[in-house]
Amino acid sequence: MKLHSESFPDQGVIPERNAFARIDPQTHVTLAGNRNPQLSWTDVPEGTRSFAILCVDPDVPTRPDDVNQEGREVPADLPRTDFFHWVLVDVSPDTRALAEGDYSNGITPRGKAGPLALDGTRQGLNDYTGWFASDRDMSGDYFGYDGPCPPWNDARVHRYVFTVYALDVAELGVSGRFTGAQVLEAMRGHILAQASLTGTYTLNPRLHAL
Repeated sequence: MKLHSESFPDQGVIPERNAFARIDPQTHVTLAGNRNPQLSWTDVPEGTRSFAILCVDPDVPTRPDDVNQEGREVPADLPRTDFFHWVLVDVSPDTRALAEGDYSNGITPRGKAGPLALDGTRQGLNDYTGWFASDRDMSGDYFGYDGPCPPWNDARVHRYVFTVYALDVAELGVSGRFTGAQVLEAMRGHILAQASLTGTYTLNPRLHAL
């Protein structure tokens, strides 16, 4: 399989319109367009009965001590962990592209509804659900796509890996408020092929200027 995006090239910078937040000179960050990027794929294997799509940021700090703290910077060598930004399953086997903005177009405080979504698909919870859990104004279930919002003082440029999986099942064995980790587990033994592309993003003005 091969995966392509008209929104940004592989290894290229994700546009602000596809991000959750952008740089603001006065407040460090402000909300951005939050449109899901366009994706299209080819060379689908025979026997494909559905697709699943995940977007994962593998560069999220494992300790919050320095995150978004004035006068400090999150060290580039700090151990990192995965953060799911998009969890989508049961995409029709006839589908070869998703349009930009079809699954997310702007910020939805307390999260978009789910799991039922466009064209018979289902969306899982992304990790903003946990990130905003203690925020009185933003807490809720964040289904589907919500874009990049890395710490504005992170010394590392974050990567966002979009992967399309061709599966041999028409409906993935997850239900309710399912997560990206649960999707990965449910896909075991059912993946016929997969393809990925990576975008980058930073809210650190020092890195943004490079």
